[in-house]
Amino acid sequence: MVDMGGSQPVGTAGAVDLPETALQFLSPDGQVRSAGPYSPYVESLTTDDLRSLYRDMVLTRKFDAEATALQRQGELGLWVPSIGQEAAQVGSAHGLKPQDFAFPGYRDHGVLASRGVDLVQTFAHTRGVDHGGWDPREHNCHLYTLVVGAQTLHATGYAIGIVKDHACATGDPTKDEAVIVYFGDGATSEGDLNEALVFAGVNQAPLVFFCQNNQYAISEPTSRQSRVPLFHRGAGFGIPGVQVDGNDVLACYAVTAAALDAARAGMGPTFIEAFTYRLGAHTTSDDPTRYRDSHDAESWKALDPIARLRLYLTLSDHADQNFFDEVDVEGAALAARAREAVRKLEAPPLDSFFDLAYNEPHPLVAEEHAEWTAFETARLELMGAGR
Repeated sequence: MVDMGGSQPVGTAGAVDLPETALQFLSPDGQVRSAGPYSPYVESLTTDDLRSLYRDMVLTRKFDAEATALQRQGELGLWVPSIGQEAAQVGSAHGLKPQDFAFPGYRDHGVLASRGVDLVQTFAHTRGVDHGGWDPREHNCHLYTLVVGAQTLHATGYAIGIVKDHACATGDPTKDEAVIVYFGDGATSEGDLNEALVFAGVNQAPLVFFCQNNQYAISEPTSRQSRVPLFHRGAGFGIPGVQVDGNDVLACYAVTAAALDAARAGMGPTFIEAFTYRLGAHTTSDDPTRYRDSHDAESWKALDPIARLRLYLTLSDHADQNFFDEVDVEGAALAARAREAVRKLEAPPLDSFFDLAYNEPHPLVAEEHAEWTAFETARLELMGAGR
């Protein structure tokens, strides 16, 4: 269990000024303190839970670093780094239950790791052999969405479907479902997100909007996108908003878990802004030194989410050096497997999309699949006959 002392206002840590409105449990010096009504969520975390949070963050970063190197070596067409945002992704994803559904953007490798998706499968898309990479039904985790903000509409439609199917607010916590959708600060300037907020709000959809405000929409700072904190965006649509320290994995977990509980209970959507920082480039085709002050990145390194949790685990005797070494070994093995697997990736069978058109078998799809099979068989026979 997590021990907590008195409350702690969020202020300056290192040279970075965090917003006073950002909720924080775990300070950069490894101390955990109370944060109001969300405290029970953190208090309920066991040693295994805390270790799992740390493990998923480390594996995400190890894989991310390897993927970046593979792109530089020409093995991938593009890569989208997530370094610095592991706490926001992993913490929030750990608030999900198995029956919940996640809609990631294109940077959310920590979400995939937390949902049990094999991270190597992301290479199918960035290497150009497949448009997806994994079956969303296996882990209730949708494919990456490259169109900025489009996934918010997908998630809203799915969440409204949950309402229509009476799959939330039943009072059965093992069956009630909720949805979470991830996006960056740049998506808040897109029409898709604002339309999603309209429909989610009026339909009381069981949906959590999780905004990772890494302060730059590629090269455009948040100050050029909004005159108010982003978590206030939800208020105009009747959706409550909360801002958290996005580098505090415990705060990200607690607030998201509470919002998901509310969604499953039929209390509608919540807008969460995780205030964080993208330590790397927007993508491997981007040069952040052209639009960012290098001193900012150095200052944010002092708030590294992985180092912060590791310090707490050490100080509180939740983990020792043997545990950290084991996680590092697992991370190295993941990186090695990624290097080996990327060169072996092949395109899936051409007819595989028939299996992914609908969640359940459909007679029209089956008919079309049979027609395609007959056509393909005839085509191959003609080719074999040299015609």
